[in-house]
Amino acid sequence: MSERGTDGEHRLDAATEAFVTHRNLLFTVAYELLGSAADAEDVLQETWMRWAGVDLGTVRDRRAYLVRIATRQALGRLRTLGRRRESYIGPWLPEPLLTSPDVAEDVELADSVSTAMLLVLETLQPAERAVFVLREVFAVDYDEIAETVGKSPAAVRQIAHRARAHVAERRPRGSASAAEIRNALEAFQRAVETGDLRRLLDILAPDVVMLGDGGGVAKAALTPLVGPEQVAALVARLRTPDAPATLEPAQINGHPALIFRLDGAPSTVLTVRIDDGLVTGLYAVRNPEKLSRVERETPVSR
Repeated sequence: MSERGTDGEHRLDAATEAFVTHRNLLFTVAYELLGSAADAEDVLQETWMRWAGVDLGTVRDRRAYLVRIATRQALGRLRTLGRRRESYIGPWLPEPLLTSPDVAEDVELADSVSTAMLLVLETLQPAERAVFVLREVFAVDYDEIAETVGKSPAAVRQIAHRARAHVAERRPRGSASAAEIRNALEAFQRAVETGDLRRLLDILAPDVVMLGDGGGVAKAALTPLVGPEQVAALVARLRTPDAPATLEPAQINGHPALIFRLDGAPSTVLTVRIDDGLVTGLYAVRNPEKLSRVERETPVSR
């Protein structure tokens, strides 16, 4: 084997090692920007293709360089996804991930990948979303973010300030404990299984909103349901002799959730948002194209 071939193999080995080391981080960055595990995986493939061609001798910080590539690829994809979601049938919800218990123990990470937070991030412009995620979740310095998004450090600081204010206005008002979330889901589960809606009504906020994402494939409400009465009426129809679903507690996106199963296969993933001790949001993902990630754990990392 030639010396040139050996050098090439060593370079590829080093590139592979760096990519594998930071793969979970890169996936998490892409997922938080896109809300889609499938698209995040595509971003990882694109990141690897570009990384494999980089002269590692010119790279000072391999983690930062990889994050920069992944973020740029995700931004390009995010703009395309925005157009696609305009024609999405019914409400769009993030793709749920089955996560390990250690994700819940990292409160900041669990908050950043929660369904409620990902929906807040959806209201940001692409550049704002990238700046917020990189700065607030992954603590990337302003100069590096500026190089990543193609703006000056001063502009990035302004964007970060604006994005923080925007998110602060829309994020859950109080930090709900795991116990509060479990209690809410237990009440929901009991209402579905017994038909007794009284306890569920007790924990629903007057302005509770329930969103169902069927993607035009699975049956789901095409508009948000608002108010305890509408939500309770839907819950009463969830379990019928024709749909004998079983309900399984799980850790989804770092928080307690319920997985509905029909004949053993996941049919719905339900997560909740709690503000000031009451359920203000119920999110039911029913689109089968979004349910593949609830059968095995997906590693996420900061």
